[in-house]
Amino acid sequence: MTPGLMTPGIRAWICAAGLALMAGQPARADLELGMVERVGCAYCVLWDREIAPIWPKTREGRTAPLRRIDLDANLPGDVRFASRPRFTPTFVLLRDGLEIGRLEGYPGEDFFWGLIGAMLQQQPEWAQTDEDEGG
Repeated sequence: MTPGLMTPGIRAWICAAGLALMAGQPARADLELGMVERVGCAYCVLWDREIAPIWPKTREGRTAPLRRIDLDANLPGDVRFASRPRFTPTFVLLRDGLEIGRLEGYPGEDFFWGLIGAMLQQQPEWAQTDEDEGG
């Protein structure tokens, strides 16, 4: 049936059915880890060497995929920071583009995992990632 041939009653029923289905399902917000960086940042290079290759393979990386943000370019219009980042790297936990957590600087591999993990463990996606892994 083409949309032009649908009666208003059928369209209203389809719309109501869709809304009823959506009401039973919680909206899923997008969680990302924004990495604010700049060319020439030695700590960004170190993070790229130590963490970047394994990030997407980790529970942390699956919970909050990485989004790179260039501090020297125009900041993305779909991201709202609590305050403009000044240091690189700055790791910003984003929910639907809104900042909900921040780690300024790269404290080294050992401290990084603990600090980022503490932020992520407060998010509902963390438990969902655990369930997805059978844990």
